[in-house]
Amino acid sequence: MESKRGEVGKPMMLLSCGTLVYYHCAYRNSSIVSLVSDVFIVLLCSLAIIGLLFRQLNISVPVDPLEWKITQDTASGIVAWFVNTIGAAESVLRVAATGHDKRLFLKVIFCLYVLSALGRLALGATVAYIGLCLFCLYMLTECSPSISSKVAWFLGKRNDTGEEQEDTM
Repeated sequence: MESKRGEVGKPMMLLSCGTLVYYHCAYRNSSIVSLVSDVFIVLLCSLAIIGLLFRQLNISVPVDPLEWKITQDTASGIVAWFVNTIGAAESVLRVAATGHDKRLFLKVIFCLYVLSALGRLALGATVAYIGLCLFCLYMLTECSPSISSKVAWFLGKRNDTGEEQEDTM
């Protein structure tokens, strides 16, 4: 039960961070550099205040941030994920550009056309935020069994045995 709660918390945390980024970039018309510097200012001030508070209360700092390290496996995993994602996108575009797969070519052209139209209608930050919201909604439905079963029922999807789900309502 606790692991499911953590899985549901990931899309909520991602959505809240995305909302703050969207607010900062779209409504305040600030750049991403300004956002990063504001975040570092807030983190630095917060750590300084917490450090002063701990020193005044004679509490030793539980973890030294300078000792935080990631393992070699974690770093390799992050780099491998990034390289695989870029490689997959490059591979799809290369196959589409050759023209051998007509369906893939039409899908890529359609997606690029839709993105171009969206870019003309809305700010890039707005389009990215909508994509983030849809991604978080997808993650939330995948993590929650009750929501995912209701979505499957609504869409008339089949269950794991391949049989049509029965209407229980």
